Amino acid sequence: MSTNNTSFLTNQAACSLFGQISSSEHEQVVYCYDKPTRLKAIIAIHNTSLGPALGGTRIWDYVHEVDALTDVLRLSRGMTYKAALADLKLGGGKAVIIGDAHQIKTKAMLRKYGRFVNTLHGRYITAPDVNTDMHDMEVISQETQHVQSLPSAAGGSDDPSSFTAYGTYLGIKAAVKKVYGSDLLSGRKIGVEGLGKVGFYLATHLCKEGAQVYVTDVVPEKLVTIAQAYRVHIVQPDVLYDLPLDVYAPCALGATLNDININRLQCSIVAGAANNQLEDTRRHGQLLFEKGIVYAPDFLVNAGGLINVHTDMYYTYSPELAYQHIERIYDTCLEVLNRSERACIPPSMVAEQIAQEKIDRADNTSS
Repeated sequence: MSTNNTSFLTNQAACSLFGQISSSEHEQVVYCYDKPTRLKAIIAIHNTSLGPALGGTRIWDYVHEVDALTDVLRLSRGMTYKAALADLKLGGGKAVIIGDAHQIKTKAMLRKYGRFVNTLHGRYITAPDVNTDMHDMEVISQETQHVQSLPSAAGGSDDPSSFTAYGTYLGIKAAVKKVYGSDLLSGRKIGVEGLGKVGFYLATHLCKEGAQVYVTDVVPEKLVTIAQAYRVHIVQPDVLYDLPLDVYAPCALGATLNDININRLQCSIVAGAANNQLEDTRRHGQLLFEKGIVYAPDFLVNAGGLINVHTDMYYTYSPELAYQHIERIYDTCLEVLNRSERACIPPSMVAEQIAQEKIDRADNTSS
């Protein structure tokens, strides 16, 4: 291949890359690489109008590296809207580390990653996500102060999972109130997909209120654990979409709301803790709306963990103070669903509009 052709193809790739970033209106995307520790990471800062960009770091073995970029751009954008809807002094950011966590997650790798985070001087603040936890954050904190959700013994606010689950639980209750006129969950059929920490805590809330809870996970041991603690119905992962449920609660990875699965859904409500549930935000939000399925936007109802972190950053921390703020998710969810009904547009679009209005006001105030 000639030098000119090589240059042309390189420029094409660069234009495509910057096109993807600019179309989602990201402020900054940072690629991080360290050969000795096998670190390959992408940090995406979407918007800092309301405050520093905060978002978790996930470790995932992406099939293609471009999938990692797509994921981190979508996730960081969601964090911007999540913070804005919850009235937090935070912007949206996210990071992904590419690889199998069982093979690449070492203290050396996490510390090297922490040094990269530190070069951003607080524009991005990291926290736990898929395949990382508060103990990993403690390792990262050896290299940077721009990290949250540390263990309480290290001066942090511990694992945010229970707070995320509580906010999601309130979002479910608000959606049930909208559809059925009462937010009581006793007897309601609710399917929880994914029994990680958040999914387990959510299922616990639902069981305690007397809901008929259907659970599924790709890890059988997690199903055994919840079945030993509560009376639940265990189903295979691919079965949940076809069940006649009141609520489908996705709590695993994103993009389960796609062309195939939405057409299979037999539920009245979708409300869960997973990020990026809509494979295509506009198209699949509209498809749910046309099918008459009420969708409680993920970045609205799963904000509890972020609210907990915000409480630790800006106030004298107490769990009670965090829970008081999380309680507002119920009213915000009802506001979004009511506005959606009045305007005849999907709730996901309404939630984005409300969040963008708050960001625009902050931009106008500072200009």
